[in-house]
This record gives sequence, C-alpha cells and structure tokens, in this order.
Amino acid sequence: MNAPQPLHFVPPSFRERVDEAINDDELRGNFRGAMDFLMAKRRSVFDDEAELQALRRLGEHIRRRALSKLPDLLEQLEANCARNGIQVHWAETVDEANAIVHDIAMQSGARQLVKGKSMVSEEMELNHYLEARGIECLESDMGEYIVQLAGEKPSHIIMPAIHKNKAQIARLFESRIAGVDYTEDVDTLIQVGRNVLRRKFYEADIGISGVNFAVAETGTLCLVENEGNGRMSTTVPRVHIAVTGIEKVVEKLVDVAPLYSLLTRSATGQIVTTYLNLISGPRKPGELDGPAAVHLILLDNGRSQAFADEQLRATLQCIRCGACMNHCPVYTRIGGHAYGTVYPGPIGKIISPHLLGLDATRDLPSASSLCGACGEVCPVRIPIPELLVRLREESVRPPEAEPHAVAGQGARYSPGETRLWRLWALLMSRPALYRASTWLAARLRNWLPARIGPWTDYRIAPKPAPKTLHELVKARAAKRS
Repeated sequence: MNAPQPLHFVPPSFRERVDEAINDDELRGNFRGAMDFLMAKRRSVFDDEAELQALRRLGEHIRRRALSKLPDLLEQLEANCARNGIQVHWAETVDEANAIVHDIAMQSGARQLVKGKSMVSEEMELNHYLEARGIECLESDMGEYIVQLAGEKPSHIIMPAIHKNKAQIARLFESRIAGVDYTEDVDTLIQVGRNVLRRKFYEADIGISGVNFAVAETGTLCLVENEGNGRMSTTVPRVHIAVTGIEKVVEKLVDVAPLYSLLTRSATGQIVTTYLNLISGPRKPGELDGPAAVHLILLDNGRSQAFADEQLRATLQCIRCGACMNHCPVYTRIGGHAYGTVYPGPIGKIISPHLLGLDATRDLPSASSLCGACGEVCPVRIPIPELLVRLREESVRPPEAEPHAVAGQGARYSPGETRLWRLWALLMSRPALYRASTWLAARLRNWLPARIGPWTDYRIAPKPAPKTLHELVKARAAKRS
C-alpha cells in the first residue's frame, strides 16, 4: 500500500487545502456531477413533502429520546449484548479502542483482517495502527478499497472515493494490482476489485464492521449496506469485531424502521438498500455459518463532551447519511479532503470540534455561508447552522472565561477584535455617538482603505455613502415642509 495520507490538520493549512481544491478543475468536476446526481436521487424518493416532514419529525424524536436516556440505554445494550453472547468493550479514546482490537487479534492469533465500511474505524486510523504492528487490515467496501489502494482517506462518509472518476480509478488499478490492464469499463473495474476481495474474505481471521444502529432493547447490531461486504466481513471470518460511537444506540427495535427509511433515502436516494444486517450474537451450536465470537467496542472520543451540553447534544442525533454534504455549497466545491478531518462537510464542522478540540479545528465552524441548506435536508432535523454559530462563539470566547463547554475554547480569541466589537456595541447603544461616527465616516469615505484583508481579495471594499441616512431623511423632511 502507499504511505498513509496525512490527517488531522497537519500542513498545509485549511486555507491552502481549500485553494488547492478550488483550483483543481478535475476534482471540482467530479464533485459537481456526483452531488447533482445525489440531490436529484434524493428528491425523487421524497416526492411527498408531508410524508417527508412527518418522517423527519419522527426520526428527530427517536434520536432525541435515545440521547435523553443515553447512559441507561448503553447499560441496557451492554447487558442484552452480553446475554446474546456479544463481548462488550468500552473505550474512552481511539488509542484505547485500537488497543482493544489489537488485543483481540493477538488472542486470536490473527494476521489478516477484513473491514467493512466504518467511519469510526477511520476515526481510529485503525488500518495504520494495525499495519505498524504487522497485521494486515484490508478494506472490503469498494470505495474504501479504492482510497486505501491510493493511500488516501475517504472524501465522503457514504461514498469514500467519490472524488475520483473512472479514468483515475482505471489508472490506479493498472498501477497497483498485478496483472490488471487499463480499462474504463466500470463493470470490469468492479469485477477486478471483487476478485481481490472475495479471496481475502476467506483468508481473513477477523472481520471488522461499523454499526448503524445498536438496539438496547434486544442487544442487536444493525448494519446497512449495498455491496454485501458487510455481511461477508461479519459472517465468514471466525471473529467479528464491531466498532461504533456511543451515540449510535436506539431504544427499541421498532425505532430502526423509520431511521432506516430516512437513512437510505437521504444518503443514496434508495427506498431500501440491498442488505440490512441484524446481528444478535455469534454462531450458535448447530448453526453452519457465522463467527465463533462477536465483540462490540463502544467508543467515546469526545462524544461525552457534546452529550453534556443540552444544545450541542443535537450533534449526536446524526445517522451518517451525508445529505448535508451533498447539499452544502462549500463541500460541493472543495470536496472532503480539504477539511482535513474524518468527517467533512457541515456535519464534520460540528462533530470534529468535539473529537479533536476547537484548537485543532478552529477554521471549520467559520467555513460555512450559514445558508441553512444542511439543516433543511437533515433527516433528523439537526439545527446545524445554530450549532455552527454556537461553536463560533465558543472559539472566540476568552480562554479564561467559564464555563469551558468545548475543548479548545478561545482558539480564535483576539483581544484586538474583542475591543473592536466593544467599541461597536458602544456606538450602537448611544445615539449621539452613533450619529457622530456615521457623520465622520461619511466625510472620510475617500480616505478609507481600499483593501480589508481577505474580504477584498474578490470584492470591492465597502464605502460609506456621502450622506448618512439621518441626513437624507432630515433633508427630505425639510424639502416637504
């Protein structure tokens, strides 16, 4: 495999990555076409507006109810999973989660792993962790396999390789897979990947997967997919390890149906996906297939920070459909890699500060026009624009101020900017000072700077009118009298 792609805000800076993405015509073309297709697909399956809004309200209710009982539901999930024969592990950090996977691999004598699609495992950078310890972990989702082969990270949480077109994938397969000739025939390319992966399913000692919904009531792990790699990863190897964030728990099995409907239609415009796996334990005596052992790793990694704040808790409602990315005017122009985080786009801007801290993600809450498109399409009605404004406030709050709701609070705090806003508040709250300042600005309009930082890179600097509004109104009143 290629050297792993750097992650998590290493140089170049966010602005430099954005500049690079905007100037990459091929990348912008790939994203523009893909996003237009996905938005049209979503519209086609949500053709009844009343049904859509009713389903969104139900989905929001289910997720908010689960989060309101999160500690109790996690305990219930652990008890029911244990009763089903699933071994539950708790990890506060990604290092702890990786160590748990490594321990299980060592105890199982495993040297080869296959992994179904899992954003939490990307969050853990599990592949590189295991590779450094001499254990191969191969991605079995076709998109994940492509980006792993290229030494990259996913650029979308649902379609990891959406930033590549078929010609780029053809060149990648020709150069990285022995005996493969260049072809842009999509069916042939998919068959090449399948041939590699099918052999690995049977050779692997452990299969790893994510979890879309973990049902506390029954101790069931739900996995949504289209390719069958999740089913193969969770049934063929002798050990199955599921990794998930603690927020994925739902209270009842009946809650899964509406969330599943929202997830598939919002993500790919499908009424249903090809596979919905319900995993309730390891192989039982007399059964012919399935793993001999199933492990569930519940990862916190900053989620408790979001849970502890009543407003920020809404972040954890996310069901990872990616609809907010597909409709975001920023994401559709710069793609996922520009963000430098596992979770890009609008949802990444509100999740990543909890996982990495605001000091490492200081640019993300501001990388939005606040147009509201993300909030309008979110299937569980997460108020993303409101949360972005809240995180912006947290990022400029004085570091010494209490309470410190988010790690890295005050990462963008500027004493000079704070003084400037205090001056603005003073002028706006005192009529005499306001009139004097606007009168002075109107007289000095021709001496104001022609450039105001990055704002004037693509715009003309604003210039006050020759007369203030008060002067114009006063003149008009005098003329009428």
